[in-house]
Amino acid sequence: MPPTSPVRRTLAALVASAALLGAAAVPAGAAPHAASAARAGYGDPARLAHQKAVTVQVLKGVFERGDSKVVDRFVRPDYIQHNPLAPDGAETLKNLGAAVHQQFPDAEYRVQRVISEGDLVLVHSNVVMVPGTRGTAVFDIFRFQGGKIAEHWDTGQNVPDTTANGNDMFSTVSWPRTSQPGPGFLTAYNKKLVVTAFDQLIVKKDLSALDRYWAPGYEQHNPTIANGVSGARAGLGAYFKAAPQLKVEPKRVIAEGDLVAVHSHYIPAPGERGQAIVDLFRVQGGKIVEHWDVIQDVPATSANDNTMF
Repeated sequence: MPPTSPVRRTLAALVASAALLGAAAVPAGAAPHAASAARAGYGDPARLAHQKAVTVQVLKGVFERGDSKVVDRFVRPDYIQHNPLAPDGAETLKNLGAAVHQQFPDAEYRVQRVISEGDLVLVHSNVVMVPGTRGTAVFDIFRFQGGKIAEHWDTGQNVPDTTANGNDMFSTVSWPRTSQPGPGFLTAYNKKLVVTAFDQLIVKKDLSALDRYWAPGYEQHNPTIANGVSGARAGLGAYFKAAPQLKVEPKRVIAEGDLVAVHSHYIPAPGERGQAIVDLFRVQGGKIVEHWDVIQDVPATSANDNTMF
């Protein structure tokens, strides 16, 4: 939804120098290996659970402990990177972890919610490099191949001092107040609803979609927009008016239970680089009841040739 300007800069210098640094060797944790799950004969729910467990272990292992072994165990050597600050390859990830841990030994990757569908995992986190600071709101998306992480996209945004709605960028406000995704049998229905609603409201800029697909008490976590359908109508209306040539290109959708994420390229006007945005929606009773997002400007240059999408 409407972009704001702050972007993640904390790790830029570290990523730029990561290739020059060695990786720390901290023992990996005890998340199950894909082959073990396969041998046990578990079905798709077990595979999705495994992907989520591995993803969290890799994120926390790399950024909290500088763990190189967790990368060797769970990340493919030909790892494809879409973060514009980082080159491809598992070795870069290991070196980055070592650099971060050396400079920020108390860094925390505070995972808020995790969903998985197919070969994709989405993680919503508050990354705090220095204790006592608000840190960064981050969405990471990982693609698995052969039980290991093969590809990564992300968006990051600095957490502001205050918000227009009184909600932080991470909590669950709608009932029930849980960060866990709802029942899996709702995934297909909720995904179809959000895809349709997103297309009508954001891609086609039809504000009347708010009346059809959004609950009146809609809870907003974008720090610049007020709560409720009225807040969304005012915020989006102003945004569409300010960017009449806005083009939004959805790239991938990940859903589990009542949570549906849309990863998109927002282009305010032709020729602009635009923003990489992940919108995460919660659906209850056939209506969208809550929304989180993270917004990052697409930079002019990148350390890899893959784009942010």
